Amino acid sequence: MSKTLAEPEFLQKICDVQSAVGRVRQMAHPLVFTNGVFDVLHRGHVTYLAQARALGQSLVVGLNTDASARRLGKGPERPLNSQMDRAVMLAALECVSLVTWFDEDTPLELIRTLRPDILVKGGDYDMQTLAETRLVQGWGGTALAIPFVHGYSTTALVQKIRSNR
Repeated sequence: MSKTLAEPEFLQKICDVQSAVGRVRQMAHPLVFTNGVFDVLHRGHVTYLAQARALGQSLVVGLNTDASARRLGKGPERPLNSQMDRAVMLAALECVSLVTWFDEDTPLELIRTLRPDILVKGGDYDMQTLAETRLVQGWGGTALAIPFVHGYSTTALVQKIRSNR
């Protein structure tokens, strides 16, 4: 007798922007927002995401679509994983409350739509130069950078794999 397995519950954390708006309203606040490609999930990513979540009650991740990620110029073969595969990996993390996408070059419109209380970026950003910072601070929110866990990056990982061929 075969048994049908239910779809993993964490897949419910993935939704389009229109659905995200209503779901964000129901989430516990303060709401933290971060974004990125998260192409090959590694220790640096999960540490960063856990630290971001610790700043609030809910964490929303804005994921670059495949087209948006390609425009970042990380290489012709990037992203290695599709946007749905990257979203599934993020949604499986306990610290992530919701995953949605943005197709623009920056998450500015997504942030304007979701209105997070706290914007978090990686330590390589000068937060004071970002339009996203000014936007979030405009409604009384906070924007801050979390230092990187040194020695971890998808680009470095891809280079390491290629050099071992």
